[in-house]
Amino acid sequence: MSIRVLDPTYAASGPETATTAPLRSLVGRTVALLDNSKLNVREFLDHVEELLRTRYGVRQVVRLKKPDASRPAPPEVFARMTGCDAVISAVGD
Repeated sequence: MSIRVLDPTYAASGPETATTAPLRSLVGRTVALLDNSKLNVREFLDHVEELLRTRYGVRQVVRLKKPDASRPAPPEVFARMTGCDAVISAVGD
């Protein structure tokens, strides 16, 4: 009998991607809130939106939603994120 050992680590291949500099402030920015379609996430994001607007001076909040929690966001959702300065992805339950 033999034992087969699998290595679960990921060896990145391909070109490196440049990262964006961190935001120093959210004042006047546009922030996307990504809803993963789980229970209670909408209520949580309602609260986050209120805080972003009242405490952090966010100019605009874009509400986005995935069709369900188990799949990646569709291309049209990603396309709407591109005009935003920041994205907050939330998980409900």
